[in-house]
Amino acid sequence: MFTRRDGPIGLLATDAPALAAACHAMARRFHRGGRLLAFGTGCSAADAAHVVVEFVHPVIIGKRALPALSLPGGSTGFRAELGLFGEPEDIALGIAPDGGDAALADGLAAARDRGLLTVALLGGEGGLVASLGGLDHVIAVRSDDTRIVREGQVTVYHVLWELVHVFLDAPEVLA
Repeated sequence: MFTRRDGPIGLLATDAPALAAACHAMARRFHRGGRLLAFGTGCSAADAAHVVVEFVHPVIIGKRALPALSLPGGSTGFRAELGLFGEPEDIALGIAPDGGDAALADGLAAARDRGLLTVALLGGEGGLVASLGGLDHVIAVRSDDTRIVREGQVTVYHVLWELVHVFLDAPEVLA
């Protein structure tokens, strides 16, 4: 059971520079007054809500709360919600187990077109979302097993949270 996870989770280490770049870009947006708008479909909607809680209510003493919203999607879709709430200084974080969800791809495309920083946490090869082009940061847990993907994504978004705070604590790197 554990050996199935070794490969995909271990490959995340090769994505460390890309993950650090995403964290730095997010910290710069927060530093300039931006907010995190997180979204996903299915189980990934719960992950998006979890990320928001991490940013809004940090559990580590001394870490500041940062503005974040979880977008529910629903019948209007993420495009409409990003049109209502998204500003160019904001961050759009889309989460999906495989990147094949058209609503998620449409939301990230809308965020990209509005000038938001786009960060996609995906699984497998990234699917439709990875093929969009023009997204700022795409990080994929390379597995077709959604359970392994979600485990990897939980690690990734906790690293996002931690490194964003590390960068915010060193404002000289945010200029």
